[in-house]
Amino acid sequence: MNHNLFNSLHELNLPHGNRVKYYSLPALEKNGAGKISRLPISIRIVLESVLRNYDNKKITEAHIRQLAKWKPDAPRVDEIPFVVSRIVLQDFTGVPLLVDLAAMRSTAVRLGKNPKLIEPLVPVDLVVDHSIQVDYYGSKDALNHNMEIEFSRNNERYQFIKWGMQAFDTFKVIPPGIGIVHQVNLEYLARGVHQKDGLIYPDTLVGTDSHTTMINGIGVVGWGVGGIEAEAGMLGQPVYFLTPDVVGVNLTGQLREGVTATDLVLTITEMLRRSNVVGKFVEFYGEGTASLTLPDRATIANMAPEYGATMGFFPIDDVTVEYFKGTGRSDGEIKAFQTYFQAQQMYGIPRQGDIDYSSELTLDLSSVAPSMAGPKRPQDRIELSAIKSKFTELFNKPVNESGYGKQDEDLDQRYLTRTNRAQDPEVCTHIDSGDADESRLSSPVPHKITKENSPSTANRAVPVERRMASRNVAEMTSNRPTPDPLELSTHKLNGFSIELGHGDVLIAAITSCTNTSNPSVLLAAGLLAKKAVEKGLSVRHHIKTSLAPGSRVVTDYLTVTGLLPYLEQLGFSLVGYGCTTCIGNAGPLAEPIEEAIVKNDLICAAVLSGNRNFEARIHSNIRANFLASPPLVVAYAIAGSMLKDLTAEPIGIGKNNQPVWLKDIWPSSAEIHALMKFATNADTFRQLYSNLTKDHELWNNVTTVTGQTYSWPQSTYIAEPPFFENFSLQSATSSNSNDIKHAFALGIFGDSVTTDHISPAGSIKDISPAGQYLLEHDVTKADFNSYGARRGNHEVMMRGTFANVRIKNLMIPGSEGGVTLYQGTIGAAPEQMCIYDAAMKYRSQGIPTVVFGGKEYGTGSSRDWAAKGTQLLGIKAVIAASFERIHRSNLIGMGVLPLQFKDNDNIEALGIKGDERFDILGLDNLQPQKDVTLVIHKKDGSSQSVQLLCRIDTAIEVDYYKHGGILPYVLRDLMS
Repeated sequence: MNHNLFNSLHELNLPHGNRVKYYSLPALEKNGAGKISRLPISIRIVLESVLRNYDNKKITEAHIRQLAKWKPDAPRVDEIPFVVSRIVLQDFTGVPLLVDLAAMRSTAVRLGKNPKLIEPLVPVDLVVDHSIQVDYYGSKDALNHNMEIEFSRNNERYQFIKWGMQAFDTFKVIPPGIGIVHQVNLEYLARGVHQKDGLIYPDTLVGTDSHTTMINGIGVVGWGVGGIEAEAGMLGQPVYFLTPDVVGVNLTGQLREGVTATDLVLTITEMLRRSNVVGKFVEFYGEGTASLTLPDRATIANMAPEYGATMGFFPIDDVTVEYFKGTGRSDGEIKAFQTYFQAQQMYGIPRQGDIDYSSELTLDLSSVAPSMAGPKRPQDRIELSAIKSKFTELFNKPVNESGYGKQDEDLDQRYLTRTNRAQDPEVCTHIDSGDADESRLSSPVPHKITKENSPSTANRAVPVERRMASRNVAEMTSNRPTPDPLELSTHKLNGFSIELGHGDVLIAAITSCTNTSNPSVLLAAGLLAKKAVEKGLSVRHHIKTSLAPGSRVVTDYLTVTGLLPYLEQLGFSLVGYGCTTCIGNAGPLAEPIEEAIVKNDLICAAVLSGNRNFEARIHSNIRANFLASPPLVVAYAIAGSMLKDLTAEPIGIGKNNQPVWLKDIWPSSAEIHALMKFATNADTFRQLYSNLTKDHELWNNVTTVTGQTYSWPQSTYIAEPPFFENFSLQSATSSNSNDIKHAFALGIFGDSVTTDHISPAGSIKDISPAGQYLLEHDVTKADFNSYGARRGNHEVMMRGTFANVRIKNLMIPGSEGGVTLYQGTIGAAPEQMCIYDAAMKYRSQGIPTVVFGGKEYGTGSSRDWAAKGTQLLGIKAVIAASFERIHRSNLIGMGVLPLQFKDNDNIEALGIKGDERFDILGLDNLQPQKDVTLVIHKKDGSSQSVQLLCRIDTAIEVDYYKHGGILPYVLRDLMS
């Protein structure tokens, strides 16, 4: 039954005479709950959910009053129980979530309970978008070949997903090859409002991808959570969080000619990260905001995790409604959507002074300049004119100052020398193909290439004036259309030579997520490609180029506008509809190229239109990664090097040996605008989303088992996790109520340790613990697939925890990779070994372990395995200078204690080296944000006690922790 607290349940007349009920926020204000009309719009939408879901148990009147009286500068101590309308999953986090649900059903059966007790209570959509990898590229058949490989690699996972579709009533799947989760969510899944049992209410959600925030661009409140939190939300638990600060961002002015949405979002990311909006809501307002297109808003919202905010929210207005029309929503649902938000007085972009914010920032859009970000973090923005000098600066900077430590003052001159073919073996590596494959195929067919120290005879220089880059004869003859991959065995290019050096671009990827939601930058990339081809420019074959749109709609409008063939001619052929390069699925480079990089310690580059460029994320051997707009991705593919200043040097040499400058091929706003109408064809959206499995033979041919419980066949992809071993329905006091005694440090890490460092995505090395496990289980190296694809198997994932090749454990100065010092043998010297091996030794001896970190511990993607793996390694607590929001929550969700240094304490100030033993005291009466005591027992017999802030922030998190994690808590709740 619907309640009528505060006399807030009202009727709403929809078009065509339909009458529904809704919970009125103006009525809530009228009846004295608070000044609702001054609240940020995002807070009001959360408030509506709290009001509507009042049950006087999990959600009380006090919760409603607390949020209704939100103050901009009040202490944040109140807990909000937020019930979302639906949940969205991507497959890398969705599959382990489904594994957990299956394990809970198996546990229920073992306890004599009905397995159907474990059932999602809100609609769940899983979009399979993370599995595709760029193996084939540069040909029109690349998409088909990559999808065939994807289905071959992931058949066991897809069988399991299909089992979930038939086992759970509210679980639906968007199959591979449709698009990325965020763009499918934006274009199709989001309906604006929901209607159920005669009640209308806003669309709200959480998703298992940190970039779920892209949906904020259409006024939907939602953000990324770990799979652990999403699972609890599916099973009826509210999403609990502290009442947030809300930062208002007033956008003024307009973007200048030639400036892209990517330039804007990188500027906003830099500004907001500096303003410390971590864990806060960000809400955009003002005339500049109102002038932005919906895709521009979505691009900004998508990057909220990069600037650290929980959300980057845009209120609903006429632009939102027009987007709904252009993407094929029905007239009835659009009218209901518009009518509802008007009735709630939440329609339109607020102006300055309309709303009370915790703090306010202003950005003049006319101040935004062409930019890129990198080479290691998305918030490190660099204006285009400074890219070359910044790369040179970082090349020479010491490693401990985030540089590459090469200290080569002549890098620029060496590059110029190399481009003019005066060979220097110290700065470049020659790879002569002989009978090498000309194609852009990266891995399915091995390249027969050998390195030589002397230049190829085909490598004669073509002189160009002064500082201009030049091309050699081999390059000029090699830039012809790539052969069909099916005919590779007969197409060879004799004498083709590649020259590698520092700063060379080896990956150029127009990849999904941030930018492929935005037609303006994709059309710009196509227009730039067209002009480049017409001027005789090309991309060298060894550069791995790819186009991976977020939606099939992109391919449609690039085809209709005639731009796709020009992108293809430069190597940017369609490789898949999925996340690809941005999440570490770039695929391998040709083996001799990778060998040359490693052997010569080359600092080569990737340029991609994604949102993350953390170390070893894009490719383990490419150490400089730059985020850029799609047209700049194409431009740098043509230029071929980060050591070319595209604002002061020609991008390349075109027809008749004439230099071509970036300004010569950069499209104008008018040219882009003239084509925008092709990107908002409602009929195209309706057609492409009407039947997602029609003619999808690969998906339709996947067979699966049936039944309410999973049979757990032997598999290195899917395995029943150990989270419910010896599970009891008794809510007994868990070991997490006891102090932690005599712990060793398993790792000591610096600032900005990402979830990629903790639970790496990308390829699995054969020498790693995970690789060794797979080899022992008769999996060949060629069939390893990726960590992300194997997230349904805890044996692989726990071995991959802290195994990233770029993670630096300060217990072993100068080390890189997942190594530590094992201290557990009494009287013996510490022994260096893999973190996994040391963790298993400690666990077998019953010795607890802890991990230390610096600032922003756990930044990056919402990888639940970063917390699950931490728990399975036996780590009881993580002690850091600060935490990113999702990972902190996930640690608690797995029963791992997050603790934060206070005042000026940190690893360095306390002199922690890793040879100490540690006690953590005060856990017997745990309260939210309570101080606990860390006792450091040093090797010389002395000890030191310091206070730590317990980052269990809310009362419900205390309960989760005491139960050993959120999953045991929810399972006991469901079956009690």
